[in-house]
Amino acid sequence: MSVVEEHQVHESSYIDDDVEIGNGTQIWHFCHVLPGSRIGERCRIGQNVVIGPNAIIGSNVKIQNNVSVYQGVILEDDVFCGPSIVFTNIATPRSAFPRNKAEDNLTTLVKRGASIGANATIVCGNTIGECALIGAGSVVTKDVKPYALVYGNPAKQHGWACACGVPLSFADTSAQCIECGRAYIDNDGNLEPQDAAESQDAA
Repeated sequence: MSVVEEHQVHESSYIDDDVEIGNGTQIWHFCHVLPGSRIGERCRIGQNVVIGPNAIIGSNVKIQNNVSVYQGVILEDDVFCGPSIVFTNIATPRSAFPRNKAEDNLTTLVKRGASIGANATIVCGNTIGECALIGAGSVVTKDVKPYALVYGNPAKQHGWACACGVPLSFADTSAQCIECGRAYIDNDGNLEPQDAAESQDAA
């Protein structure tokens, strides 16, 4: 276990060798972090969470109860994972024909600021764009655009969400968040932030 005084791990959890945990991260009851996993700073890991092996988690990530973050899953900074969401990691699993090699694990990338609602399933090999909002119970079977609001089974896009999480209403091709005031434009099916500060954050 990597010994870092500034993080907290509940005594009921197991941290294997060759694990990195950043300052300010809290890991609660009955968790298991497997070898090779990397967890950033100020993360909050809820009860009964399994991470790894070799999973990569950025900083300020919140993972709620009963989530398994398998090898091949990458969570960038500020990602929110709701309770009991499911990440898959192998496209064609068979019990009689085990696929346990590292190359069998398809990469799933969840980009900065994205949120995934409770009980959603994220099929491996897909990318969820920055600040995307995935509705509870959704089944994501393909890439999700940045800022997209998607839900359903299979998940489909039903609009756009602000970086702060509020769904956007458009006048023609432009929108301004009613809560934080960030401005956006729909540029041929892709949402682009218009605020200088937001553009700088996204760079």
